Amino acid sequence: MANEPSTRRYRYWYAKLLRFYPKPYRERFGEGMEQTFNDLLCECATEGKGLFEGAAWMFAETFAGIIKENVMMRKKNLIRIAVATGLLLLIPLVAMQFTHEVVWTPADFIVAGILLFGAGLTYELISWNAHTTAYRLAAGVAVASALMLVWVNLAVGIIGSEHNPANLMYVGVLAIGLIGASIARLQPNGMSHALFAMAIAQAIVPLVALIIWGSGVTSDEASVGLLNVFAANALFVLLFAGSAFLFRRANTLNT
Repeated sequence: MANEPSTRRYRYWYAKLLRFYPKPYRERFGEGMEQTFNDLLCECATEGKGLFEGAAWMFAETFAGIIKENVMMRKKNLIRIAVATGLLLLIPLVAMQFTHEVVWTPADFIVAGILLFGAGLTYELISWNAHTTAYRLAAGVAVASALMLVWVNLAVGIIGSEHNPANLMYVGVLAIGLIGASIARLQPNGMSHALFAMAIAQAIVPLVALIIWGSGVTSDEASVGLLNVFAANALFVLLFAGSAFLFRRANTLNT
């Protein structure tokens, strides 16, 4: 059958997609959903309909179901994250009433809220199936470090001021972490490699900035000096490396 390779490929990826359902739901309905998907592919092949269109529709419908079920399963934790985000945002709001040194615009509160809630949600997604304290601690350090990296760059910048284009290279550090976590499927051994890669990338950024931009990387209005730039980077390198060691520890405990 000419469509057999495509059919096998769609079945393989659909089975992978079903893993993102909460475990109790997956154990109860996963087999039936795979059978329904297989029947749909057979029907499309028999009637000469497009396999891609049928598979894409089922993938989209299943993805929406995954989001719904995960939200329902984690509703309490999502509420806690939202409450914690609101409480943290009260700190600058109250500070603004007592000092003129703290000046936040509505846009600042919106961005901060998105970052805080997003960090909490990311930690929840990573640590949901964690079986060891080491894994949860590693995930917490990784998420908190990434949040700090974004926050500092938006607020004042690590290399020069927040307007210095050299700081955009830190987006690459975060991208390495996201890609590494996806490839590792959140398994502790793979996550350890991803965090080590982030630590190495973090250490390289100021060196690349110095080579490309020279001394100008710290010569703008909010200059903090080369020493402080490397010190700040060293802190993030240690945090990412520490998270990597904790993930490695979690992998040892799992084996």
